[in-house]
Amino acid sequence: MVLAHDVRHVALGRSGLRALKREGDGGTPLGRFPIRELLYRADRVARPRTALPVRVISEHDAWCEDPADRNYNRLVKLSPRSNADHLRRTDHLYDFVVVLGYNDRPRVRGKGSAIFVHLARPGYAPTAGCIALSRRDLSALLAQIRPGSSIVVMR
Repeated sequence: MVLAHDVRHVALGRSGLRALKREGDGGTPLGRFPIRELLYRADRVARPRTALPVRVISEHDAWCEDPADRNYNRLVKLSPRSNADHLRRTDHLYDFVVVLGYNDRPRVRGKGSAIFVHLARPGYAPTAGCIALSRRDLSALLAQIRPGSSIVVMR
């Protein structure tokens, strides 16, 4: 299933759209990506209405972006030596995180990780490669999508 939702504005990676994504390039990959699950901050927001699998973001949750790590492009628990992307951010960007199935089955080291749909910064400032929406648009998307849905990123 491809989603059909009238999104008014969207923020993409600071390097634009990329056919050949690489870790840290700041690009949003082109393609069709299955929606895996929703992560959310239960300490900040109510559990959204969605048919997706849902997981609460805990204090030590992070996403491994190190291609040399055996847990590359996976949800991990933070350790003192970790440089993973902390999911309990002080801003509100990750209050809702839709995890996309990008470079996860199979994982290819260095091809890019952590492609999420999350909340946009004010003014829709560019992301590090994710897709960012307003709270209104993201809430509408969450109500509409089902397990097996995909996001299509195209020019």
